[in-house]
Amino acid sequence: MTGGFEGPDTAPTTALPAVVARVAALADRLGVPHGEVFDIGRLSAASGVPESVVKALLSGRPAGERDVQARFVQRLDLLRRTRLKPNGRKYTQQEIADGAGMSRQQAGALINGDRRPTMEHCDAIQRFFRVHAGFLTAEDPEALAGALQHTEQELLQKLADRERASAAAADDDPLERLLQDHGVRGIAWRAAQLPTDQHRDKVAEWLDMLLESVKRPES
Repeated sequence: MTGGFEGPDTAPTTALPAVVARVAALADRLGVPHGEVFDIGRLSAASGVPESVVKALLSGRPAGERDVQARFVQRLDLLRRTRLKPNGRKYTQQEIADGAGMSRQQAGALINGDRRPTMEHCDAIQRFFRVHAGFLTAEDPEALAGALQHTEQELLQKLADRERASAAAADDDPLERLLQDHGVRGIAWRAAQLPTDQHRDKVAEWLDMLLESVKRPES
């Protein structure tokens, strides 16, 4: 096995403020409350970052545990509290040891912070709890940004679904399709280019017929 981690993670940290801004903008566009997308408890469970640190980071304040071993202990404790067995109980040290392919003594020392984890330890425990690579070791801002990127993808999917539904509705509605293709100003501008009042009257007559055929329900 390799030696324990030394110093802060070397992986590049995603710019958390940029992710927060994108998620906020998408939420506003979709009409989703900020309290839903920035739910502290949900983000803590998804990222492994303590709730107090999540709150501080979202408000723009510097926060987070710099020591890799301390972060590992925090994240592993959160996993044991939030990723429970089917019967609702926490996994025991022996169950974690068996699932991660290590001795009970090794698992106990890691859980209690008495032993510095190796990359192999982290990989094995992450696989056991079925969390992504880096869950136990990523710096807090990076871990929170990763959780928010999942939220961003969900919001983008909702936006794409809404736009597809809107496009389908326009295809079924000739007036909506006309307005979508040309807009009110575009239709008026084109009508104004016609050479005579007779031509413009024909456009008005056609629009009246179109409106009649749509038969919009009364509001």
